[in-house]
Amino acid sequence: MDRLWAIEHPILCIHPGWPALTERKDVMESWKRILENPGQPGMDFYNASALVVGNIVIVTCYEELSDSIMVATNAFIEERGEIKLFHHQAGPCTQPPRPISAQTNVTL
Repeated sequence: MDRLWAIEHPILCIHPGWPALTERKDVMESWKRILENPGQPGMDFYNASALVVGNIVIVTCYEELSDSIMVATNAFIEERGEIKLFHHQAGPCTQPPRPISAQTNVTL
């Protein structure tokens, strides 16, 4: 996760129910807690869509957990020739769309 996130640009991460995290060390610790949690349910992703705005790419998708569906936004920017994440936000989606096609689905 550390290699995925930007170092030279400001970052923002908002997990459902969490406060906004803007310090890199806090963002890394949050992901460590989530990914190392044995009780964390598996997740499927679907309907990914990208929007390019200048040198920023914003990707939205739906995250299907065992008991809920979230809508997530991830924003990427180039740093030293590599694409880096600088924004992640996910929250509950009460009226999620159905998957467009199997090609947009990813299971983790």
